Amino acid sequence: MDCNTLTVKSARDILCALLLDDTGQGLLEYSVVIAFVAIVAFAALKFLGVKNNNSLSNSGNQLPG
Repeated sequence: MDCNTLTVKSARDILCALLLDDTGQGLLEYSVVIAFVAIVAFAALKFLGVKNNNSLSNSGNQLPG
C-alpha cells in the first residue's frame, strides 16, 4: 500500500510518513562524520601530547639557564 493513497490521518499514516521522510539524513551524516573526526583528533592529541610534552621538556632542560 502506498502512503500517498491514504486519506485519513491515523497513527499508521503518520508512521508511514515518518519512515519515508529523509530530510534530516544529510544532517545526521555530517554529524556522524564530525563526531568521528573529533574522536580521532582527540585520540591523536592524547597520544602525541605526551610525546610532544616530553620532547619539549628535554629540549628546555638542555638549554643553558
